[in-house]
Amino acid sequence: MAAAAAVGPGPGDSPEGPEADAPERRRKAHGMLKLYYGLSEGEAAGHSAGPDPLDPTDLNGAHFDPEVYLDKLRRECPLAQLMDSETDMVRQIRALDSDMQTLVYENYNKFISATDTIRKMKNDFRKMEDEMDRLATNMAVITNFSARISATLQDRHERITKLAGVHALLRKLQFLFELPSRLTKCVELGAYGQAVRYQGRARAVLQQYQHLPSFRAIQDDCQVITARLAEQLRQRFREGCSGAPEQAECVELLLALGEPAEELCEEFLAHARGRLEEELSSLETELGPSPPAPDVLEFTDRGGNGFVGGLCQVAAAYQELFAAQGPTGTEKLAAFAHELGGRYFVLVERRLAQEQGGSDNSLLVRALDRFHRRLRAPGALLAAAGLSESATEIVERVARERLSHHLQGLRAAFLSCLTDVRQALAAPRLAGKEGPSLAELLANVASSILSHIKASLASVHLFTAKEVSFSNKPYFRGEFCSQGVREGLIVGFIRSMCQTAQSFCDSPGEKGGATPPALLLLLSRLCLDYETATISYILTLTDEQFLVQDQSPVTPVSTLCAEARETARRLLTHYVKVQGLVISQMLRKSVETRDWLSTLEPRNVRAVMKRVVEDTTAIDVQVGLLYEEGVRKAQSSDSSKRTFSVYSSSRQQGRYAPSYTPSAPMDTNLLSNIQKLFSERIDVFSPVEFNKVSVLTGIIKISLKTLLECVRLRTFGRFGLQQVQVDCHFLQLYLWRFVADEELVHLLLDEVVASAALRCPDPVPMEPSVVEVICERG
Repeated sequence: MAAAAAVGPGPGDSPEGPEADAPERRRKAHGMLKLYYGLSEGEAAGHSAGPDPLDPTDLNGAHFDPEVYLDKLRRECPLAQLMDSETDMVRQIRALDSDMQTLVYENYNKFISATDTIRKMKNDFRKMEDEMDRLATNMAVITNFSARISATLQDRHERITKLAGVHALLRKLQFLFELPSRLTKCVELGAYGQAVRYQGRARAVLQQYQHLPSFRAIQDDCQVITARLAEQLRQRFREGCSGAPEQAECVELLLALGEPAEELCEEFLAHARGRLEEELSSLETELGPSPPAPDVLEFTDRGGNGFVGGLCQVAAAYQELFAAQGPTGTEKLAAFAHELGGRYFVLVERRLAQEQGGSDNSLLVRALDRFHRRLRAPGALLAAAGLSESATEIVERVARERLSHHLQGLRAAFLSCLTDVRQALAAPRLAGKEGPSLAELLANVASSILSHIKASLASVHLFTAKEVSFSNKPYFRGEFCSQGVREGLIVGFIRSMCQTAQSFCDSPGEKGGATPPALLLLLSRLCLDYETATISYILTLTDEQFLVQDQSPVTPVSTLCAEARETARRLLTHYVKVQGLVISQMLRKSVETRDWLSTLEPRNVRAVMKRVVEDTTAIDVQVGLLYEEGVRKAQSSDSSKRTFSVYSSSRQQGRYAPSYTPSAPMDTNLLSNIQKLFSERIDVFSPVEFNKVSVLTGIIKISLKTLLECVRLRTFGRFGLQQVQVDCHFLQLYLWRFVADEELVHLLLDEVVASAALRCPDPVPMEPSVVEVICERG
């Protein structure tokens, strides 16, 4: 290796060829730049190689020469740099002096103490050397005396050893001859354990020397006494008046006496079954209809202390007593525990089922925690019985049932809020006074639902608390959080809320016919608020409280928001249809119930038109409480004074009145149809946007379209046509300000008057000035 190192690459060699020489060339060029800018060669080379240990100018080197260093500074450094070097060196010298003084001051007491300690050690070691010498002398004397005593007592020691052996043998023989009497006395006094120990000590000796008559007699007597002892132990075991420790002691003594283990195993389990079944019967009695059932926490405590504690004692005693039985004994114990444990679990589930109606989970979770915690010990002792797994399954089922219960509670709370809103909307009409506004009702509903959701989350969060024994189970760390709470409870409730809201959009005559329009409007705004902010907030709150460790797919926030927005759109569209239907019914009845051929000359606006304007204004106020204004097209300055555009078709009919005869109806129809070709098509049931202008526009389009269709089914006289003129002008005066485009109102009202003129045998329109006077007076 040394030879290999000697022939290896040197410090200046390139181990990797031309590619390794490139960094070296760059470092040399960098050093040349340093020299060009007035830096020393040592500084320029310092970047490429370490300091030379033999350099006399290295302040920290072992071969530092001050004269060479000063001569180098005088040659290479200007005066300013020399002064800076002197100042820096003086500063470093002072810092070193200060550090040295500080070090000495701080350790002065230590130096003094160390000096005193060394001085004392010198004196102590001198005394110790003298004492060690005296100790060595004394040890030599003691060794001499010990050797002399051992030599003197050697013969006596051998004799004493022989006598001691004889004495021990005689004591054993005495114990054997006294064994029957000792066993009899122990049996009479009830000291069964002591008797079994005596028998165990003498059994091997009596078995070995049973061929001797004297030992044979002792063995026969002992067997008789042992048989009586075993009978008494069996009697005591069968009586069952003692507890589990005493029973285990009886079995242990019987096994020590040589009784068959298989038979004792069966008797032990049978007796344990009787005691545990008594505990189960006691628990079942508490669940009966006559006595009041204890609370669930007390019930689980009784079951844990009674049945589970007894099962633990039985399992521990069985495994300790019958460990020699091997797998067969373990299977018997596992089957025994599985059977009784199943009956116990049935009782626990019956008691837990009585708690499903409550809203507070704290007591239930504490009871489940104690139930699950108490079954850890028997579960560890009897892994084959599956007690821990069964307990965990019960806890998981209860958790799922609680999630379902909370979901039903949220649905009931939402329906209760809707009932309160209905009552609040109906109460002012019945009492004849103003009730709470829609904005206040919306805020109350939103806050109530959100508070119920938070309360439900806090309630089910108890199942995942760190102090709960089952919270670290895979189900509660994954599926419970993602699929149970997030998807099953929160997402399920939001979708249920949207479905309930959409159910109000049924056709009239079913559920939707009796729904107040204000409720539809409120629900649409509630769903829109959920889409914009509430859904994201609720799901974020859920994800923060329940740290999901499950990779199962979950519903994205965007999907829920889209469903809520679609629900809001359907509700708002249905609101527009319902309100449009209400106004349309008034207009339809007003047209169908009037005799337009024999009507009198109009002197005022009909009351139904005033009612239409009033209802439209009320709807405008109602929608404005929940939705923003929206965007309108630029309005003309003469919108409220516009009369001629509305009646352009009528004026055309008047212009061509001399030629309007039954023989030429095709010309007038053709003229009207040509005009419609160049007018903008009006989509009556166009999509409704989430603003006030769009809602009112939809309602007014439905109402005026209904008026138009009703007019087309009637025949009008001259004064009937003029009444339609007056009514339409009145509607135009007030309805244009509610819609997004005032031309829409003008076009629809224009079509109404034109349709009335087409169906009038004597189409003579009223002068616009007279129409304006009547409308202003009305």
